[in-house]
Amino acid sequence: MGTLALLAIPVTACAQVANYVPEDIHFQAPEVPQFIEFAGQTYRFDRPDLYERMDRELIAFTYGHTNSVLMLKRAERMFSLVVPILKKNGVPEDLKYLMAIECNLDPKSVSTAGAAGPWQFMKATGRSYGLEVGDEVDERYHIAKSTEAACKYLKEAYAKYGDWMTVAASYNAGQGGISQRITNQRQKKAMDLFLPAETSRYMFRILTAKYFFENPEAFGFHVEDSYTYPAVKETVKVSEAIPDLTDFAEEHGTTYFFLKEANLWLRSDKLTNKSAKTYEIVIPKAE
Repeated sequence: MGTLALLAIPVTACAQVANYVPEDIHFQAPEVPQFIEFAGQTYRFDRPDLYERMDRELIAFTYGHTNSVLMLKRAERMFSLVVPILKKNGVPEDLKYLMAIECNLDPKSVSTAGAAGPWQFMKATGRSYGLEVGDEVDERYHIAKSTEAACKYLKEAYAKYGDWMTVAASYNAGQGGISQRITNQRQKKAMDLFLPAETSRYMFRILTAKYFFENPEAFGFHVEDSYTYPAVKETVKVSEAIPDLTDFAEEHGTTYFFLKEANLWLRSDKLTNKSAKTYEIVIPKAE
């Protein structure tokens, strides 16, 4: 509908259009399941507090329409890149839902605190796990490399806690905070801890994410299409400086836009590369 046509509609009618939902679509949060399997562990919701915490997140996913639909459309694209890396590193596939909670499956995501990329690393944390973080190169946005870094963190935490949900909680609250509460409250797993509200919800959001992606219709969502990345033409190894990425893109038969979309970790319009480091740059097909 064009802008002029909208201007001709009374305000009350515009509100009705904006809030219109087809009669055959009914969004209703699914009932709390008896249990959910996550990373080899069974989580039951037969305790009143566990039931209520799970119910809250089911409702949030159901009525957060925008994020829920976008995540469903992004899921195949992101999970196809991340899951093989998790498996290679011996990290359960279910930990992919941690990434979904962190960034809504948007690898460009930046938090108000400055955490960035699919795994939402802060600058210092990213560097501590081997990522290059600077003005021209920021590997927090590199899907493969940031996933490798996340695997290092997750495996390190698992060696300490021996429980993947506690690992997930530590990803939100920090290992120091979780370890201190385990000691102070004389428990072994995060699910048995009294935690800050954000971390307490975080665990149930991950369980809900798994239930949601495996059963979107139960939440009232049916998404037939999914987003994709442009096909890859080639991958070029570069060890020298690139004065102008627009020139570089055109020399390789693509555009600056497609080059940047395929290499989100390139954060400037040039690559100075004073250390003569070798980078692998994806050259997508310009469509």
